[in-house]
Amino acid sequence: MKQLTNITDPIYTKPAAYTALDRFLLRYIRDERDLPFVYLTLQITFTLWPLALLLYIPGLNNWVWWTVAIAYQFMNNVTFKGPFGLMLHCTSHRVFFDRKYQLLNHYLPWVIGPLFGQTPETYYSHHIGMHHPENNMPEDESSTMAYQRDSFKGFMHYLWRFYWGGVYNLACYFSRKKRKNLMVRSIRGELFFIFACIGLSFVNFPATFVVFILPLLISRVIMMVGNWAQHAFIDAADPDNAYKNSITCINTKYNHKCWNDGYHISHHDKPNMHWTEHPIYFKKTLGLYIENDAIVFDGIHFLHVWLWLVAKRYDLLAKHFVDIGGKYSSDEEIIAFLQSRTNPVTVVAEPTMAAA
Repeated sequence: MKQLTNITDPIYTKPAAYTALDRFLLRYIRDERDLPFVYLTLQITFTLWPLALLLYIPGLNNWVWWTVAIAYQFMNNVTFKGPFGLMLHCTSHRVFFDRKYQLLNHYLPWVIGPLFGQTPETYYSHHIGMHHPENNMPEDESSTMAYQRDSFKGFMHYLWRFYWGGVYNLACYFSRKKRKNLMVRSIRGELFFIFACIGLSFVNFPATFVVFILPLLISRVIMMVGNWAQHAFIDAADPDNAYKNSITCINTKYNHKCWNDGYHISHHDKPNMHWTEHPIYFKKTLGLYIENDAIVFDGIHFLHVWLWLVAKRYDLLAKHFVDIGGKYSSDEEIIAFLQSRTNPVTVVAEPTMAAA
């Protein structure tokens, strides 16, 4: 186990001076703290899109095509996938561009997102319209509650269900909740992506597979791995409590690369809080973490949690577990605690009173 030490995750420090380019770009965004998002967007635009277009050039030399394809996949999945995905997450919660430039807010989901397999507006509809309101409870179509969460078989069933029924189930959810606008947005984005891929496949199927289809397949696995790890440890007695159904990962390079995404408890507690505020908020509200037996890991991120969990390597999880309340005397006690929170959880609806 670990003891809580200094927090090394990024917070906002106002620069002593902005460059001329900074000042120009700041005119377009709502929050100066999001300036790194603008630069990331520009990097992706002038890296991935040129590589993608190269793959569609007819008659391109075979070895050149494969070199570009490998470069595209490396840049997409290793360099940019995490930072982009969490930038899309942050800008879904907090509007990116100023109201005067409202049209630019469609750039990430409609122009950049498809390169990463993010069908336009489906992520927003799912995450903002369904996941946060339902908070991993049974009506959350991505809920982990019903599964044995230290089981690889359980995860594969969870992934299979999402792959083949995710958008359909999401549309059914919005229909039940009478939220037609979000239902239309989620279906529209999914159909646009599917028909675009079909059309482009007639132009150049290998390029379409590399540029759009493979990133889609990878992204949906990564998203489900992340959600599984974020909501793997649930207190059956209080499953709707964000401090007891989510985890926090601190002091990891992942938080520097992916905008403090490790702070999932505080994100569910304060969904619209700016990503730079989470480390400070964590320290301010540490008492709530202790009071709720919240699970905090130090030095690892969600991929470690998922891998070690489905491999049942509780010893490694216990090694990075932070004993924030000084409650545990051994790793064995921590392991028993973690195991107690991975069993399937069933929520029984309260009976309704019959009308008199």
